[in-house]
Amino acid sequence: MAGSFKSVTRALLLNRDDARVTIILMRRPIDPLTNLYDLSRSALHDLLAEWGYSDYYAGLVWSGLYRDLATETDTITGLRPDLSRQLSAETTIGRLPQQMSVASADGHTHKFLLELADGQAIETVLMYFRGRATACVSTQVGCAMGCVFCATGQMGFRRHLTSGEIVAQIVHVAQGLRERGETLRNIVLMGMGEPLHNYDATMAALETVTDHRGLAIAPRFITLSTVGVVPGIRRLTEEARPFRLAVSLHGATNEERMKLVPIARRWSLSELIDACRDYSERLGRRVFFEWTLIEGQNDTPEQAHALGHLLHGLNAHVNLIPLNPTIGYDGQPTSAVAIRAFQHVLAEYGLPSTVRQRRGIDVAAGCGQLATTR
Repeated sequence: MAGSFKSVTRALLLNRDDARVTIILMRRPIDPLTNLYDLSRSALHDLLAEWGYSDYYAGLVWSGLYRDLATETDTITGLRPDLSRQLSAETTIGRLPQQMSVASADGHTHKFLLELADGQAIETVLMYFRGRATACVSTQVGCAMGCVFCATGQMGFRRHLTSGEIVAQIVHVAQGLRERGETLRNIVLMGMGEPLHNYDATMAALETVTDHRGLAIAPRFITLSTVGVVPGIRRLTEEARPFRLAVSLHGATNEERMKLVPIARRWSLSELIDACRDYSERLGRRVFFEWTLIEGQNDTPEQAHALGHLLHGLNAHVNLIPLNPTIGYDGQPTSAVAIRAFQHVLAEYGLPSTVRQRRGIDVAAGCGQLATTR
């Protein structure tokens, strides 16, 4: 496990004036094992180079991790015995033990409770759609954004995940699919946490899973969802990251948005839309806007008109998500009639929209429902 420690013994001498000498053996933790999932391909090459092994062997290790989906270092094939021993002694494959899994009644959604090395836990979801399997991945334990209708926001922020912990979720899903003769095609960073609040670890994980020598998930099949962390969107633009961007909006004015998304007090709606326009124009990409429809809150024709004006001229697509129930919020999902009326107004502005399929609601695996209690 990633948090495992080797130990050494140390002798302390007491009672020097006594003819007898008491020796106390103490265990002292030293450096933890290196989690191979935390290493980029170049970092893995550097580590093995320090040990005196060529790039050829680093390539075998990388392939073993992400093509063969090895669960233990001593099962990676083609390695010299001395390298295999050193990997076993100094590194670990940071798999996340599965504490529980639940499947929705329709069989299209599976939710996994995965344990981290420090005893924290996260939820990861596998969803089946026609012709594809999608992993919904967490980037933090809890979330600091505090969206009022979101179960993860209601549990508060615990800590960031490491890049290896993000990668481990994807590998966990990919391993399960492979056992059934299936493959993972899509990744959505819409699980627990705000990806752009944990930017560096999130990007490092995505670089690993998109590497063509490993899992080789195409960037166009990866969607990063943010509640509107403007500096993160600006950074995505500057770095020309190739992933699809989804922005959780939920309100078309500052006043309405702040009722649902507290972070809107830090970055105004105009700042957010400016950042999205810049992203779209400079990278030539469409921005997907998520809109959770809450009865009597943000589902009126007036709100739809305000949204149409807000996104006018922006290459945008609106994903409409009927509210999913959570214990900490008593709002209700919008009716089918009101959803159709909302869509009709958006169409008047030339805004395409899709009503998101509701998956896994019966096992609390839907949008905004992920949370863990220990």
